[in-house]
Amino acid sequence: MSDSAEPRGDRIAKYLARAGVASRRDAEKLLADGAVKLNGKPVTHPATFVSAGDVIQVHGKVVDAPDRTRVWRYYKPEGLVTTHRDPEGRPTVFDKLRQQLPRVISVGRLDLNSEGLLLLTNDGALARRLELPATGWVRRYRVRVYGHPDPAALAALSRGVTVDGVRYGPIDAAIDSRKGDNIWLTVALREGRNREVRRVMAHLGLPVSRLIRVAYGPFQLGTLERGGIEEIPPRILRQQLPSDVAPAVPQRHRSKPRETSGAA
Repeated sequence: MSDSAEPRGDRIAKYLARAGVASRRDAEKLLADGAVKLNGKPVTHPATFVSAGDVIQVHGKVVDAPDRTRVWRYYKPEGLVTTHRDPEGRPTVFDKLRQQLPRVISVGRLDLNSEGLLLLTNDGALARRLELPATGWVRRYRVRVYGHPDPAALAALSRGVTVDGVRYGPIDAAIDSRKGDNIWLTVALREGRNREVRRVMAHLGLPVSRLIRVAYGPFQLGTLERGGIEEIPPRILRQQLPSDVAPAVPQRHRSKPRETSGAA
């Protein structure tokens, strides 16, 4: 008589990421800090596996089993920072949405003075995967600058540019419209480093007065109003996410998008 081994569940760091506790990297830090217990015993090794029925605690609080992977489109307004805790006490995206969503993690960030499309998910591992340049997703922006752009200098950005010793990858930038000294540009890039658009435009002598992200990969800002949020249906997620991370959602499941809107 042969015995078949019981299939193992997720590694604990991945489990915590899927449960929305933290990204997988931050979950590994929690493990190293001794903040995680499995069935009442401290766990420090990220390769520990979680089985059905196990009880996980982080800082003494029981972690609910991961929900199915969910992703929301959010029109982040200006004046909010994309962090769970801000040392300067500024209002955050997550404070704003605390009453409307479960614990979520952003896919990338938008700085305090930027607005537009921000993807939010309850799956920390997915968030990390979609932030990587290797995913190949293009971030698109509408950018209002002050000055007189040189079309040749904008075109040269497609070969990449070095600013203050930092090398940025190819950027597609073109003039969209102009009104006096205010110029709207369309900008597309794949890396999305911290304040990349603002720094590159400043390097060209074009201070940015407004920056709106209109697309992140296949997902569009569309007609969302400032402060509005809408869940992406599971069927669309399965179609648009990379095959190695696309959620397996039962066909009979129905998820009605939830939408709210309001001013920042």
